[in-house]
Amino acid sequence: MSERPSRFFSLLFIVASVGVVVGSVVLYLSVLRENYSIDNAIVNLSVSALLCFLILLIVRYFVMLWFAFLGHLESASDGEVGINPPLVSILVPAFNESVCIASSIRSIAALDYPTKEILVIDDGSTDDTYWQAIEEAKRTRGVEVRVLSQTNGGKASALNRGIREARGSFVMCVDGDSNLAPQSLREGMRHFVDPTVVAVAGNVKVVNRRNLLTWLQALEYVEGLNLVRSAQAFFRTVNIIPGPLGIFRREAILEVGGYSSATFAEDCDLTLSLLSRGWKIKYEPRAIAFTEAPEELFPLLKQRYRWTRGILQALRKHRRMLIASGQGLGTRVTIAYMMFEAIIWPAMNVFANAFLLLIAVRYGTTRLLALWWLQLTLLDAIGALFSAAAEKEDMRLVPYSVVYRMSYILLIDICKVLATFEELAGVRMGWGKLERLGRLST
Repeated sequence: MSERPSRFFSLLFIVASVGVVVGSVVLYLSVLRENYSIDNAIVNLSVSALLCFLILLIVRYFVMLWFAFLGHLESASDGEVGINPPLVSILVPAFNESVCIASSIRSIAALDYPTKEILVIDDGSTDDTYWQAIEEAKRTRGVEVRVLSQTNGGKASALNRGIREARGSFVMCVDGDSNLAPQSLREGMRHFVDPTVVAVAGNVKVVNRRNLLTWLQALEYVEGLNLVRSAQAFFRTVNIIPGPLGIFRREAILEVGGYSSATFAEDCDLTLSLLSRGWKIKYEPRAIAFTEAPEELFPLLKQRYRWTRGILQALRKHRRMLIASGQGLGTRVTIAYMMFEAIIWPAMNVFANAFLLLIAVRYGTTRLLALWWLQLTLLDAIGALFSAAAEKEDMRLVPYSVVYRMSYILLIDICKVLATFEELAGVRMGWGKLERLGRLST
């Protein structure tokens, strides 16, 4: 599909979403006027609050789609890197990634960008990651590959080691279990023509779409994560630069003190540190990293538990950004939105589903429950359709939106609520290691 049809279809979906918003508001106003014969004032108040909350979500969806569309158009119009592109040091921290490190190095070496170096930092692996990287480095032609080794200090420590050793004025951080599309670095570097942009977030996609769980994760990455980043990119306030692919001005990372080990979400922590300085962060949908998602439920929940606690730790660390003087409106909105997504929305979603199910059984308000589910499913379908068109993704993702909200997202939100309680209670946790199956190399 050419760029022009892609823009046309994106605009078409936004126009359709306007109709969804208008129809939804009318529908909910009609529901509010119905008499359910509920004589409990608390229940009535709760139902009204939930309906108002859902209308707020509808407006949020529409606003997000609109600015994602504007961000999509703006990204396509940004300039090129020029005839003398700067040297980029590509940092690959790795811990026990023997099944995929060679594939990752090969994909990085094949990037369509002339001036680059690759630094693999083995973080005290207990398998043969280091030797696999050494052997792949020997086979690599046309680009220098340096393999460094250190005692295990965590991902932040490995990245900081790479930043110190880097020779380029720009660094690209890539997870050792990810592969990159050939155009990723060239497309990402276009945005640094603007001197106020200090970082660019990449587009992470699930490569192992093998069962229902991984297809739902693929939809989540495209709709739930990338759609938000596209909207934030219009304001240059992307709030999380993903670990699988992020490009930075090296001096900016050094100025904020590098990566920190104080949280379990070092990528979110660094992003907020950059935003706190008033710097701009963009998103490039054509800078693509392919990652291997968990194929079973328990590893997925462990991953999301860690992500949630890490984001909460980063938010607590940077909470003053919400009220500190000197922070722009975009940064304040970004922090507030992160708090909403991390704390308020998961709790409300879990509560709403449990509460509406309870009163449907007790008072016979099954229409209200069905309406809640139908509306969220419809919003997800619109979002999935828009996101798939904007990114030229596999349209087979869209039908998964039918079960996405009421099963997968509800389960993830329950996990987030539990993680939030444990984080607030100060329950200790370890980093954990997601075992990869080597799908990237098959």
